[in-house]
Amino acid sequence: MARLGGGLPEGPLVSFGLAGALAGDLPAGTVVAARRVVDEEGGTLWEGEPFPVPGGRAVVVCAASRIVDAPAERAALAARTGAEVVDLESGRLAASGRLAGVVRVVSDTPAAPLGRLAGAVTPNGETDVLAAARAFLLAPRGAVRAARGARRAVRALEPAARALAREP
Repeated sequence: MARLGGGLPEGPLVSFGLAGALAGDLPAGTVVAARRVVDEEGGTLWEGEPFPVPGGRAVVVCAASRIVDAPAERAALAARTGAEVVDLESGRLAASGRLAGVVRVVSDTPAAPLGRLAGAVTPNGETDVLAAARAFLLAPRGAVRAARGARRAVRALEPAARALAREP
């Protein structure tokens, strides 16, 4: 998928990448496939059959406008929307009318949030290297924990990508 800031490719779209868990029963590395995408108030943006990916759990994805990191804020979002995970990209893809499905892997949880590392993610999905360096300098334990969660998630994305590549 092209970076969201660079426009969307033609044809059907798959929202593929990392997500944050809204509840504690989805540890980092859990593969999820959306059965529905909702906005921050719980309104349905997209609904469909979850992609069959290895170990994938069918969930509701909340499309947020910003990173939701605080445990209390995650809990409130889950209660308001019925979603189990949150991401920043699925809403825009659903709005295009061409979303075919969502496959994500949990990278952070209420018990293991992004913390200061959340500030290293720019609105277009790129990494602010200086903000990442500050996170590791000012809160090294939290930043290392968040980076490990992201690494675990990226490793779990590989079999999901292979499964999607085999889809007709």
